[in-house]
Order: sequence, then structure tokens, then C-alpha cells
Amino acid sequence: MARDFYDILGVQRDAGNDELKKAYRRLAMKYHPDRNPDDADAQDKFKEVKEAYEILKDPKKRGLYDQYGHEAVQGGAGGRPGGPGFGGDFGDVFGDIFGDIFGGARGRGGQGRNRGSDLRLAMELDLKDAVNGIEKEVRVPSMSACDTCQGSGSASGRLENCTTCGGAGQVRMQQGIFSVMQTCPRCRGAGQSVADPCNTCNGQGRVQETRTLSVKIPAGVDNGDRIRLTGKGEAGAQGGAAGDLYVEIRVLPHPLFEREGDTLHCDIPIPFTTAALGGEIKVPTLEGSVILKIPAETQSGRQFKLRHKGVRSVRSNNTGDLICRVHVETPVRLNSQQKELLRNFEETFDGDTTNHNPRSRSWVDSVRDFFDRVTG
Repeated sequence: MARDFYDILGVQRDAGNDELKKAYRRLAMKYHPDRNPDDADAQDKFKEVKEAYEILKDPKKRGLYDQYGHEAVQGGAGGRPGGPGFGGDFGDVFGDIFGDIFGGARGRGGQGRNRGSDLRLAMELDLKDAVNGIEKEVRVPSMSACDTCQGSGSASGRLENCTTCGGAGQVRMQQGIFSVMQTCPRCRGAGQSVADPCNTCNGQGRVQETRTLSVKIPAGVDNGDRIRLTGKGEAGAQGGAAGDLYVEIRVLPHPLFEREGDTLHCDIPIPFTTAALGGEIKVPTLEGSVILKIPAETQSGRQFKLRHKGVRSVRSNNTGDLICRVHVETPVRLNSQQKELLRNFEETFDGDTTNHNPRSRSWVDSVRDFFDRVTG
């Protein structure tokens, strides 16, 4: 049993033209053959979506469908060819909606049908190269235009009109009461075929090879960013337009910095004497070391912001900050003299540490409040 056209588009039966068009655009883009070249189910769904939209966008056809259902489509009331029903030539739906998205009509000339596949390549960068930008060479195995026939597929460069479609690139198919124009299965929309196939590429116009390309990586790219190289994908068959190459960025972990958007984070260990008395320490940035002033009585976990020492955004001229998070280190492997000095230092507090250990005081207060609430 044929599916309901409204269900196919996912709209209510009272949906307006704008809602129908929006639903059609979304589904057609999802199931379009160019996006799903090897998915037969997706291509069937695309045809189903296209048929549903063709019927529902026309007030007369929609009225007949609402009244008679699929019987009208199959030649029922008002559905005979040439009559007041669905007869006539639908043409190519891409002309009114998808011309701007997929590069215009896909009729005579066949550049759309013979367009080469897009390629995707992952590129790993260290943080510094991602932040500053770099130009790198990549090796891309793909189908490239045949040098012998300059991509035409013909040894002499001579083409002849396709014998199936007569050079139109399309053939008329009768589907019940419908007369639908479809891409020619022999020339795949090109309208022409090779008269004398090239021996190097067997008439395909392209051969397998590995190319070396130079890719300019802009400053500020991050994980997941994609760089598009137009026309650097696979060559199209028989002179068709080349696809695009998409380079996806993967930034490797850095031993010192963690990146969060345009902000960098860095953990800085400091001696407990510097934390208590204050001082200056050297901290790293992507541009070199800078001096960071540590105020007296600094606690572990405190953060210091170095403005404009982060990453310059790839989408604007703004530069992020570097956040330094200090960690006070407890000295280890103390000798006897050092231990004795610490004991003497501890005795100077006379057992009263409430004024010298702010976090401990706060923690003790929290524990006391907790038990007070528990015991009532």
C-alpha cells in the first residue's frame, strides 16, 4: 500500500505551501543522490519525497489527491493523461528549488551528473601550528584527469550524441498516468558519449593517482574545523567538474596548555615559600616566557589571567587570554635540618592556626555546622 504523501513529507493535511516547501527542501537535501551516491534506499526515499511534493504543491493535483487518494495518481478520477488530473510533464524539480544549492539545473552538458566525488582528509597539527597557522603539504590518492585525453575520455577528443537520449541528457519515462523526465541511464545526463575511448583511461577521462597538494592552514583553527579546497577532489568522469577536498583539523594534545575556544589554560607549580611571601615566577606562553607576579598569601588553585596571551580567533581579530592556575607544592625529601626548621616554624603559632590557614578555618566551620544540623 502506497504511503500517504503528507506522511512522507511529515506535515499536517492543512499545511500551507511554505511549510510544504520547507519540508521538501529538508528531506530532499537529506536523501539527494549526490549526497548518498551508494545508498539505494536513500535514492528511493528521494524519489518518494519528490513525487509527494510534486502532487501537494499543485492546488488542482492536491485537491484530487485529497478527494480520491492514490487512485487519482494511478489513473483514477481525473487522473488520465491529458485530462484535468495529473497529466503533463513535471520536468526537473531542481529548477525551482535546488538550483542555487546544487549548482543549477542538471540537464544538458552533464557537469552535475559527472561531477567528481568530494574527498575528506584528516590533518593533525600541534597546538602552536594551529594557533599561528601553517602551510603543509598533503598526499591525496584520488581519481585525477587523464593527461592523455585531457579528461575527455576520447582519444581524438571527438564526442557523439548519445544514441539513447539523442543528446538531450534526459529520457521520458511513463509511470502510470505520469510522464516524467529522468536522467539518461546511458550517458548519465551528459548528452554525449565517447566515440573512440582513450586507451589510458578506457574512456573514463580519469585515472587513479596520488597528488601532492599544499594546504594553507589559517591561524586559530581548532578541533573539527574544516578547510574546503574547491575543485581539489576527484576529477569528474569524461570532463565533468572536479569535486572538492575537505581537510578536517585535529589538534594534538599539548604538554603544557589546554585549549578552550580562544582561551588557553596552564597549571603552574609554585614553592610554598613564594605562595606565602610573594614573588615572581616565569610562566610559558606560546610566544615565549613572561614574568608573573605572585602576591603574598596566595592559595593553591588561584587563577591569574594574562590578557591576549591566548589564541587569536580564526573568525575575528579577537585574541583570547591565558589563564594560569597555581598549585602550591609541598616540599619533599627534607633533611633533618629542614625538618627541624619547620617544627620551629610551627611552634611560633602557639597552637593557634585560625588566622594563618584560611581554608582550614572555613573547612572546620563547615564541618561544625554540618554536625550541628545533624544533631539538631
